[in-house]
Amino acid sequence: MTSEVAKRNSPFRFLHKLPIRLTFTEKKSPLLISDLAKQREENDELKKRTHILECAWNQEHDDDEEEEEVKVDQGSEETTSSHDIYGDVGKRAPNEFEKIDRLTTIKVYIAWLALFVFAHIREYVTRFGFVKDLSSKENAKMKDFVPLFSDFEAFYQRNCYIKVRDVFERPICSVPGATVDLVDRVSHDGNWTYEYPGTRTNVINVGSYNYLGFAQSAGPCAEQSASSIDREGLSCCTTVHERGRSVSQAKLEKLVAEFLGVEDAICFSMGFATNSMNAPCLVDKHSLIISDKYNHASLILGCRLSGASTKVFEHNDMESLERILRDAIAYGNPKTHRPYKKILIIVEGIYSMEGSICNLPGIIALKKKYQAYLYLDEAHSIGAMGKTGKGVVEYWGCDPKDVDILMGTFTKSFGAAGGYIAGSKRTVDHLRAASPTGYYSSPMSPPIAQQIYTSMSIIMGKDGTKDGAQRIERLARNSHYFRMKLKQNGFIVYGSNDSPVVPMLIYFPTMCGFYGREMLARNIGCVVVSFPATHMTEGRVRFCISAAHTKEQLDEVLETVNLLGSMSRSKFSKRSHLYKNQKIEW
Repeated sequence: MTSEVAKRNSPFRFLHKLPIRLTFTEKKSPLLISDLAKQREENDELKKRTHILECAWNQEHDDDEEEEEVKVDQGSEETTSSHDIYGDVGKRAPNEFEKIDRLTTIKVYIAWLALFVFAHIREYVTRFGFVKDLSSKENAKMKDFVPLFSDFEAFYQRNCYIKVRDVFERPICSVPGATVDLVDRVSHDGNWTYEYPGTRTNVINVGSYNYLGFAQSAGPCAEQSASSIDREGLSCCTTVHERGRSVSQAKLEKLVAEFLGVEDAICFSMGFATNSMNAPCLVDKHSLIISDKYNHASLILGCRLSGASTKVFEHNDMESLERILRDAIAYGNPKTHRPYKKILIIVEGIYSMEGSICNLPGIIALKKKYQAYLYLDEAHSIGAMGKTGKGVVEYWGCDPKDVDILMGTFTKSFGAAGGYIAGSKRTVDHLRAASPTGYYSSPMSPPIAQQIYTSMSIIMGKDGTKDGAQRIERLARNSHYFRMKLKQNGFIVYGSNDSPVVPMLIYFPTMCGFYGREMLARNIGCVVVSFPATHMTEGRVRFCISAAHTKEQLDEVLETVNLLGSMSRSKFSKRSHLYKNQKIEW
């Protein structure tokens, strides 16, 4: 009688209703505590219906195998590199999000209120003909039709964004290396139109995603890319399913799989489409997507196109993620009142606006515990993170096979274009057949594929040099130095000290124009970000550090930022005293 009551009160009494994914791999991870192992012996039927308990049953058998694998891995690491540029894996730099006081937040809202008040005044003045209207608006003759533009977005663009348009969309006329040439332009009508005098300005580039410095017009990457044009031309001029891919792309896909340590990989000609077009191939309306709050727009679009239910968890918050997972399993799909057939967790390696690094070990643990799938977007982390540039999987010391979908782009660390999805051969074969990109887009351009192949080979050391390892180490050193100096100078910097994406918070919308213009006046090109790309109260300057930057260039940028911070009183940090006497080495 007691055992029957225990079975009815068991927290696992609902598991027989769950859709189960039966996968048999050579290596299984122990996921449950000893109590569950005992419960397995008491309930044979439950054991047949879920392999969660099967993993616990294999715990003793896997311990010896894991010890042998660890020894082998340690031996291989010693032969390649015994030095971890980030220190001990268990002591990684935490993500920091220092908050400002309420008074400053109120001041930021007041600044926005003032902007909107003057914007409404400008709208009335323009409507009565006192000022010439240069904006695009709905045709008055079609007022009864559904409007093409959102009222607020059009209002915001006409009166707020246009006033600082000169600090955005700056045209360049060189490779985006450590320095970049900007096309000079001037406006006489409040940034509605521009005139180009034909001159250019060379500036220090801290705004491009050139993490490893491969955005070069000379060197082995450029030479081999140019030579590939003679062999294969500039384009395949067809789709993958009609004529196939180029030889360069086929070689690249094999190299990507080898680099990541997985079975297979598929490459695409556009990074944005890699997310937005392939997510619908992985889930459907009977599935659930659990997405991080700060995921990229391409991931959000992919979630919407898939038709799957989507729930959002707080950024990098494991408690929030586990709560959603537990509720999804316990209550199922509220639309159909049936269990979800599949649960997919989608996260990024490095978040481009926050500079934070995902808690991959925690996410993998929850993914295994609740038998979900994991989609990891390593657009900003692949090449830029990890001892040998293999991304946050290597940075955290995780097994790449624990991530079901490894996604990344070639636009950041590899100085090219496009993206990839890697994982098991079965998954990649499914995408080759089902992805819309195979029907409606061209394969990767041969010289672009060759650029990626060459740069990735350098990172892996296949060129016989240590250039790739030196670039990775220099990037880590530059990122840590730049971040710590900003904090020492009194600025609020988001994210981890190991991240090459450095968001410096300036909060006020008017400071975006100030920093963008004043930095350019001092020959520094940076990116300023405000609403709607961020929250209204969290405007920021985003610096992207590169291995191509010299210490002298970083010091020049830091000196300029420190000067502008004093002029604008934008040093909001209350923790600068913690770094005041700290020796920061480059």
